[in-house]
Amino acid sequence: MAVYEFEKRKPVIGDTSYVSHSASVIGKVTIGEECYIAPGAVVKGDYGEVRVGDGTSIQDNVIIHARPNELTVIGSNVTLGHGCIIHNATVQDDAVIGMGAIISDYSTVGTWAIVGEGAVVRARFEVPAGMIAVGVPAKVIGEVQVHHKEELTRFKTIYRDLACRYPIGLKKLRD
Repeated sequence: MAVYEFEKRKPVIGDTSYVSHSASVIGKVTIGEECYIAPGAVVKGDYGEVRVGDGTSIQDNVIIHARPNELTVIGSNVTLGHGCIIHNATVQDDAVIGMGAIISDYSTVGTWAIVGEGAVVRARFEVPAGMIAVGVPAKVIGEVQVHHKEELTRFKTIYRDLACRYPIGLKKLRD
C-alpha cells in the first residue's frame, strides 16, 4: 500500500482496515476501523484534511481530497462507488454514492441518502438525509425506502467483510 507522510502530515489508519497496495493514502488522513480501500483509490490530505469513519467502502479509483486547510468528511458505513469523486464535501453516515458520481465543494450528502451513478452534486448543494438524488446537476427525486436500505446494507456488509478477508486472502503469484 502507498501510505505517505507529507510535510509532517501523517495518515492514521484503523488496525482492522484494509488498504490495497495500489491505493494511495497521503497526508492528514484518518481512516476508521473495518474500512475497505480498493485498488486505485486516492485519499489525499496533502494540504487539507480527510476523515473517514468506520466500516466505509472506498471502491476502485475513488478520489477524495480537501481544499487547503479545509476538511472532507466521510461518515461511517458509507459506500463510495467505483470511480466517484468527493472534493471538499461531507458525506454523512450510511450514505451511498453511486459509481462515477461527483460530490463537489461544500456540498453535503445526508445520512442514508443515495446519490445515483454519474450524478453531479454541485457546490454547496445538500442532498437531505434519506433522499435520493440523480442527474447532472443532481436533483432530489424521492425518498430512500426500506427495501433500498435492506439491499444496500447487504452490500455494505460484503465490503466490511472484505476488509477483514483481504489481508489474509491475498497471495502473490510468481512469474
